[in-house]
Amino acid sequence: MSVVRWNSFGDIETVRRSMDQLFDEVFTRRPGVGREVATLAWEPAVEMFESDHEVVVRAELPDVDPNKVEITVTSDAITLKGERKHEQEEKGRNYYRRELRYGTFARTLPLGTEVKSGDAKATYKDGVLEVKIPKSERVKPTSVKVQIA
Repeated sequence: MSVVRWNSFGDIETVRRSMDQLFDEVFTRRPGVGREVATLAWEPAVEMFESDHEVVVRAELPDVDPNKVEITVTSDAITLKGERKHEQEEKGRNYYRRELRYGTFARTLPLGTEVKSGDAKATYKDGVLEVKIPKSERVKPTSVKVQIA
């Protein structure tokens, strides 16, 4: 038997989002229209990872003005807020499928380690927002040299 580390916050959050999406698709689908979904709020896909010195959060934000994204970093969480605007609908369009989602979004993610929130840096390139947050000095690994007696 092996022991598997379980990240309760991340795993529960993933399950919750999947269930929310499932219920949204089931209860907002119009009869006879396949999998077309009514206009729903959306959340950008994110990935988070850490190195010895920083935590990195990346979010896919295509068609989002990076100057209008609000990023809040506390000592233990990051919040991303913004909006993806819907293109102007033209009369005479007869959609066969409509899966692109628009609207406001807000994602709060626990960081899992203490960080220096005031030193966070954000960049935006090719529709991807990347936030780098240095770890607190107290949580950075330190090297200890062994002295031979």
